[in-house]
Parts: sequence; C-alpha cells; structure tokens
Amino acid sequence: MRRSIRVYGNPEALAASAAAEFFMRAKRSHAEGRIFSCALSGGTTPAFLFAQMSDPETLTRLPAGFWNSVHFFWGDERAVPADHPDSNYRLAREALLHKIEIPDENIHPIHPEAGPASMAAARYETELRSLFDLPTGDVPRLDLMFLGMGDDGHTASLFPQSEALYEKTGLVAAPWVNELGSYRITLTLPVINNAACVIFLVQGSSKAETVRRVLSEVPSPDQLPAQAVRPIAGELIWMLDQAAAAGLDDIAAD
Repeated sequence: MRRSIRVYGNPEALAASAAAEFFMRAKRSHAEGRIFSCALSGGTTPAFLFAQMSDPETLTRLPAGFWNSVHFFWGDERAVPADHPDSNYRLAREALLHKIEIPDENIHPIHPEAGPASMAAARYETELRSLFDLPTGDVPRLDLMFLGMGDDGHTASLFPQSEALYEKTGLVAAPWVNELGSYRITLTLPVINNAACVIFLVQGSSKAETVRRVLSEVPSPDQLPAQAVRPIAGELIWMLDQAAAAGLDDIAAD
C-alpha cells in the first residue's frame, strides 16, 4: 500500500484536486479502451467534488465518448427511497449525473427502496458479481473509490464496533447502526481494500481530532473504522482541508 496525505487551503481546492485525480485516471482508462469503475460516497463533502466534476468548461475538454467508459457505483447508501433528501444517490444524481452525458446503464445505485436492507445488500452483491464477472470467492477491483469519514471515524457505513467490520467474504452488508436507529447498506472491507486507489475526502475542524487519531495512533479499527482501509495492492490518498489537518503537525504531508 502506498499512502499519501495532501492538505489544501479550503474545501474548493480539495475538491478540485480530487476531480483532477478522477479525470486523470478515467482519461487514461478511456485512452486504453478500458472501463473505469468509480465508487462515489455520500455526506456533504462530495457536493464540492460533484460540482468540479460537472463543471461545464471541464466537460467541453473531455474526449469523445468519455462517459461511455465510466461506470459509477456507491460505497454505501441509507435505507431511504431514491428521492429522499438523505439519499446518497439523489445527491449524486442532482449534482452530477443529470449534468453529464453518461448512459443510464453505466450508473449502478444501491436500491434500498425495494425491500429490507438485507435484500438490497444481496441484490447489490449479485449485481457486482455479474458486472465484474466474478467467480465465487473473488472480489471486484474498483479503479477508484471515494470515501468520507465521520467525526466518530466511520467510513462508508462501517461504524465503530459494527459487525460489518468483520465481514470476510461478502461484498455488501446491511448493518444496523445503533447511533442512527436504522439500517445502512455498505460495501465491505474486502471490496474497499481491493480497490486500485482509495481517496478519503475530509474537511472541517470537527474532523481534525479524529483525523489525527486515525493517522497517528496504533490501529484499532473496531473503534476507528477508517483505520481498516488499507488497499492491498493500491494507493491510499488522504485529501484534507487545512481545518481537518489541524492536528497533523507531526505527520508528513505531500
């Protein structure tokens, strides 16, 4: 695993750099005639990223057919309908997907509205196995995965002491989150850690102490799930604004 820490002056600069990483990698795949698979995250931070990814001037510079080679997935989803204000898919749809010329069949949201969370997780796992043509026991290799991190150190919907943290074979889990009083649907650590590149996007002073703990303390992923993200044969990039990086004086950043 190759880890880097990058600090930016404000959330807009952080988002611009994250979008540049996405386009650099996706353009390379497109030029090589390969599909580029990217998992999006939820929460508030991606709104800045989606604005950068759908910037009209940027879109005019993309090669012909670029979006035909991009497939979007989701790292996690709330157990709400797709039109609910809390839906991760809704945020991406309104801030990004409706502004780009991407085929509908290249968009792969989680569908929690069609039944219990456990059924939604099972359906998404089946979809992943089919799309990536996976033999039993294999794990998909996403080209890029964006993740956020909560004040408690959770990432995707892997919360402290969640049973989902210990999933070894399943691709998608539907853990109950006591703090929220609801189920979530999330990709599991085997999928996250098999990605070619994982990028954490973290902003705000409320995250600073948790960022410090995650990046400097002895790993205790049951308490700080973000510490469990360690791509097996890929890159791990932490992108932080200055407020989130306030506690990292003793940790080298790029």
